[in-house]
Amino acid sequence: MLKRFIKYYKPHLALFSFDMIAAVIVAAASLFYPSIVKAIINEYINDDTPRRLIIWSAILLALYVVKAYFNYVMGYYGHVVGVRMQADMRRDLFKKYESLPFSYFDNHKTGDLISRLSNDLFDVSELAHHGPENLFLSVLMLVGSFVVLIRINLTLTLIMFAIIPFIILFTVISRKSMLAAMSESRKKMADINVNVENSVTGVRESKSYVAEHHEICKFNLSNKSFVKYRTKAMFSLGLFHSVMQLFSDLLYLVIIFTGGLFLFYGKIDAGEFAAFILYISMFLDPIHRFVTLFEQMQEGMSGYSRFHEVMNEPSELDEGTVELDDVKGEVKFEGVSFGYTTDENARLVISDLDLSVRAGETLALVGPSGGGKSTLCNLVPRFYNLNSGRILLDGVDVRDIKLESLRKNIGMVSQNVFLFDGTVRENIAYGNLDATDEEIIEAAKKANIHDYIITMANGYDTEVGERGVKLSGGQKQRIAIARVFLKNPKLLILDEATSALDNVTEMQIQKSLEELSRGRTVIVVAHRLSTVKGADEIVVLDCDGIVEKGSHEALMELGGEYKRLYSYQFRQ
Repeated sequence: MLKRFIKYYKPHLALFSFDMIAAVIVAAASLFYPSIVKAIINEYINDDTPRRLIIWSAILLALYVVKAYFNYVMGYYGHVVGVRMQADMRRDLFKKYESLPFSYFDNHKTGDLISRLSNDLFDVSELAHHGPENLFLSVLMLVGSFVVLIRINLTLTLIMFAIIPFIILFTVISRKSMLAAMSESRKKMADINVNVENSVTGVRESKSYVAEHHEICKFNLSNKSFVKYRTKAMFSLGLFHSVMQLFSDLLYLVIIFTGGLFLFYGKIDAGEFAAFILYISMFLDPIHRFVTLFEQMQEGMSGYSRFHEVMNEPSELDEGTVELDDVKGEVKFEGVSFGYTTDENARLVISDLDLSVRAGETLALVGPSGGGKSTLCNLVPRFYNLNSGRILLDGVDVRDIKLESLRKNIGMVSQNVFLFDGTVRENIAYGNLDATDEEIIEAAKKANIHDYIITMANGYDTEVGERGVKLSGGQKQRIAIARVFLKNPKLLILDEATSALDNVTEMQIQKSLEELSRGRTVIVVAHRLSTVKGADEIVVLDCDGIVEKGSHEALMELGGEYKRLYSYQFRQ
């Protein structure tokens, strides 16, 4: 884990080194000026003229100016390093999200994934910047002040440093409880993000069911849980800070008392005693930095562990080597079995299924919910991996085909159309990101949406809103169809593409789909049987597998399950 963390420093090594050099200069300046104060008290104020006092005061002023500049360097460039590292981690984490299989997103909440990308990485960047800087500066200050203090008075120095083992012991004891508390509060913050994401996305449902109070109560429960665990974390931090401050105060007390005795008995002079008191401040400063660093480590490392957890997730497996060329579109399912969980006792959604569709033909999948129709569609582009059996495209096992090549030749239109927050043009162009404006317009015309688009205020540059909220269901569906026209795949999968539309809109969309289906192999899932009457083959599926199959006329003549479903839909 540490090795991966250090890797993020490499691209910014020059800037990071400059930050560390600034830390060295600040430490050197801090260590130097108590010696000047000692000389001023013991020597320069006793001179006949104030000349040397003025000179060394000027030197002291120059040191302060230099120190101020390099503190600015640490404050600015150090944060720049942290921000850039945060951006690199965010880039890699988002890239990882894009490479993860569908099953990962089935089992993880969107709000939690967003929390890892934002809140967690902010704390990591703070640790990346302040951690090495504070550690480096603290070590320099401790070693430097120790060397100088020994030269002033060895006995006093040893008395002061005798307290350090107690500070280290307390820090080690506190670490475990603080880290656990921080990790738990971070998880609760992720839960809040999940609630907010759900509530904002479903705000129309909550308002339509007058459930705003229910959503507020759910949020308040998450919020209270966060407060509870964050309070525990703050208790640990507060205790840690107060005890560390007590150590600092005791250190001052010990040195003032023993140093006062040494001064009284002539073991040190007034200048040495003043310098010693100043060096105690220098000695305490790195201890305070260690306290801050310790807090940042708890926050940063708990955030980084969540980042590391995702980065260690296995990416979507792609062992395919075949690059598809001149796809015809013949699809065969041979002994296909699949379940969403790996539990041996879990029920398979699809079990030992054999099915085929010839190139250029339309296969319709119908039947009750839970029969595995949509699941079957998701298996063709390998959104999920089979438990057993194989799926062939033009005689080639889809597992042997490169994922990019496989999915490039498959177009999908589902019931729940997703539009990205952007313009109409950008959403249609998703079918082919290199498409020209002319090709985008042509695709829109084929989907029968062009005439509507040009009536909009900004035409193709009209914003569709988040998830296409500014468009109707039919308009979103047509844009999705235009997107597939632009992609121009050989295999088309229509998963209940019109089931959420009214009858008039469905008839209009159906014409667009018929145009889209021409010359392609089509697998269509439908509950409205009127939309699949013209399919070359209709397969009735239920939870036990294939019940019957054939053309519309043959199945109606058979008088089985298909006829029962069809008669039920058109009983009026």
